[in-house]
Amino acid sequence: MRRWPLLASVVGAALAIAVLQVPSGAAAATPLTVAQAVDRQTGAPATVRGYVVGQPTATNTVVTSAFPSDYAIALADSPGETSTARMLYVQVTAAFRAAYGLRSNPDLMGDRLDVTGSLSAYFSHPGLKSPTAITRADGTTPPPTDPPGEGDGDYDDTYYRSAIGLTGTALKAELHSIISTNTKLSYSQVWDALKVTDQDPANAGNVVLLYSGRSQSKTTNGGDADDWNREHVWAKSHGDFGTATGPGTDVHHLRPEDVTVNGARGNKDFDNGGSAVGEAPDSYTDADSFEPRNAVKGDVARMIFYMAVRYEGGDGFANLEMNNSVGNGSAPYMGKLPVLLAWHAQDPPDAFEKRRNQVIYDRFQHNRNPFVDHPEWARAIWN
Repeated sequence: MRRWPLLASVVGAALAIAVLQVPSGAAAATPLTVAQAVDRQTGAPATVRGYVVGQPTATNTVVTSAFPSDYAIALADSPGETSTARMLYVQVTAAFRAAYGLRSNPDLMGDRLDVTGSLSAYFSHPGLKSPTAITRADGTTPPPTDPPGEGDGDYDDTYYRSAIGLTGTALKAELHSIISTNTKLSYSQVWDALKVTDQDPANAGNVVLLYSGRSQSKTTNGGDADDWNREHVWAKSHGDFGTATGPGTDVHHLRPEDVTVNGARGNKDFDNGGSAVGEAPDSYTDADSFEPRNAVKGDVARMIFYMAVRYEGGDGFANLEMNNSVGNGSAPYMGKLPVLLAWHAQDPPDAFEKRRNQVIYDRFQHNRNPFVDHPEWARAIWN
C-alpha cells in the first residue's frame, strides 16, 4: 500500500492552513500605548495609539486652541490628559498636514489615532518623528492632499534635518548654522531682487509696498517722494550695519516701501499704537514706535525673528537680538518681543510670504526664513 502521496497532501494542506493563521508581522501587532512609546525612545519604528490632546509648541507647552500650524500633534492615553509628561509629541510631515494638522483640522482634538514612525525625541521631549502612516483608530484614512514643493516644511528631511526636534538655545544655534551660509547680495542687486520677491500676484509689472499695501510700478524705484525704496525692516542703525553687504543687504528683511512712509518709520522699534501714517493709513506711529497694517504684522515679526537668528556676531557684524523695549537707537536690539510674538500668532504666513521665501531660496540667497516654514519655532525659542 502506497499512502505517502495522500499523506503528503494532507500534511501540505494543514501547513498551508497554519501559515494562513499566523499573524503577518507588524501589520497584525497591537499598537503601543502612549506610555509605552514614551518609555521606548530608541529610534525604532513603531505604531502608537493615542488621543489627540493638543499641539506641542515647546518642550513643556501644548496648546489646545488657536493652533499656530499643522506641524505637530500631542497624543495621550486619555483624551482629557493635561500633563505633558504623559504625552507623546508627534511630528506631522507635509504629506499628512492637510488631513491631520490641527490648524486645518481643529475638530481632530479628542480623536484616537494610530501613528507609525520613529520613536525619537521631538521638541526635546519623548516623541515620534518621520511618520509613514497616520490613521484614525476606527480604520478611516483621509488621503494626503498637501502638494509637494510649496515650501511648507518640505525641507524637513533635507535643509532643516538637523534642527527637527530641538528647542530653545539649541534650536536657535542650529538654525543659525543652517541659514548663515547664504549667498550675499550687493545693495544695488537688492533693487532687482525686490522686483521679483515682492511682485504683485495680480500685476507682474508692479511690486506691493509693505506698510501701505499699495501696488506700484517696478520702474518707479528711487528717492523721490512718490517713489518706492528699500526699507530695512530691522532698522540698519540698530547695530550700525548700514548698507554693507551682509545684514544691510539681506533680502529676507528688505521690502519695497514708499519713500515718505519709509521716512515715517525711520528706525523706530515695533509696538502697538500711535496715529495713522499719511500714505499708509492702516499703519500707525508715535515718537518711538511703529505699527504695520494687520495684513503684514506677522511678516514683520518673522523678518525680525530671522535677523535675530541669522546674525549672531560671528561674521564681523553685531549680534542682533530682540528685547522688550522701544527707543533702542543704535544698540543692536529690536523691540518689542512680546508684541512681535503676538503679531506672529495673529497673522500666520500667507501665500505671498511663502512664495517670497521660496523665491529668495531658489533665485537669490539660497537660504530660508525658518519662521515662515515652521511658525511654531518662534515660541520654541522665545517662549
